[in-house]
Amino acid sequence: MTAPCGLDCFNCHFYLAKDNPDSMKVLESYNRLMGLPLEVMLCKGCRGEGGLPDTLKFGMGKTEPCGPYACTQAKGIDFCCDCADFPCDLLHPYADRASQVPHNTKVFNLCLIKKLGLEAWAQEKAGLVRETYFTKWWTL
Repeated sequence: MTAPCGLDCFNCHFYLAKDNPDSMKVLESYNRLMGLPLEVMLCKGCRGEGGLPDTLKFGMGKTEPCGPYACTQAKGIDFCCDCADFPCDLLHPYADRASQVPHNTKVFNLCLIKKLGLEAWAQEKAGLVRETYFTKWWTL
């Protein structure tokens, strides 16, 4: 499960919690902080929820699918990196909650998917990208 924007659902606690007790504990701690019901926070991935997961609907009040999902659907492509306009402003990174959520890794993941292929990226790099993002100091 990889979102069109490059987010790696298979490494996300919101996606894993239904089958993974450790991820469920993380969601329970978010539940206490955010006040969202656990059933809302359990994510099926944006592909499984038409680009509008419950966390966006009920947690952020969104009524339309996210921009990258809608765009890839309209263009008939699987990933943003398959587009001639990649990268575009729909993938713009934001500082808001950057330390808590992996959204700023999207473009990097997409570049790796384009370079390595989806399967190789998923097996060899995706976990390392997330680990580096959350645990390492930024260096050149």
